[in-house]
Amino acid sequence: MNILKEIITTIFILLFTTNNIYAQNISSDYKLRDMEKHKSPKKAAILSIIPGAGQFYTQKYWKIPIIYSALITSAYYINDNNDQYKMYKNTYLNRMNGQDDDIDYTNNELIILKDHYKRNREISVMLFSLTYLLNIIDASVNAHLFEYEVNENLLIQIRPVKMIDSYHTGIALNIRL
Repeated sequence: MNILKEIITTIFILLFTTNNIYAQNISSDYKLRDMEKHKSPKKAAILSIIPGAGQFYTQKYWKIPIIYSALITSAYYINDNNDQYKMYKNTYLNRMNGQDDDIDYTNNELIILKDHYKRNREISVMLFSLTYLLNIIDASVNAHLFEYEVNENLLIQIRPVKMIDSYHTGIALNIRL
């Protein structure tokens, strides 16, 4: 767990120092205003190698805790499932070598538990990887949509409709752009 704390600390340090480096390179108000209107998707994706840095760049601050929560939770389950897997595997191997233990499971139950925790570990690794990948994709998409303006007059209306002079009903869909 100390390694995980060091990684998280390093990520936060890099996150805040990279922002200061980019801020120092801007010399005029015009460049600052232009930068606020345009965000580079490539830069957002590269920054997202450090989880949450791309979201910080695209000013989607509320997503950063979600990303870290998902990554930390996945890392916890990877570690926990790996510990359980190793324990049941080593217990089974020790029994096969003739050593006694104080676990009240049969050999078949140990094999089932070992396989269960191995599978859960692999699923946790997949979820960790998926979260990391989605972090990068999300930052890039946010940068693409940074300039996109949403009209306040958008309307999607769905309502039931009864046809006049018939016994049929339907659904009306109105879209106003």
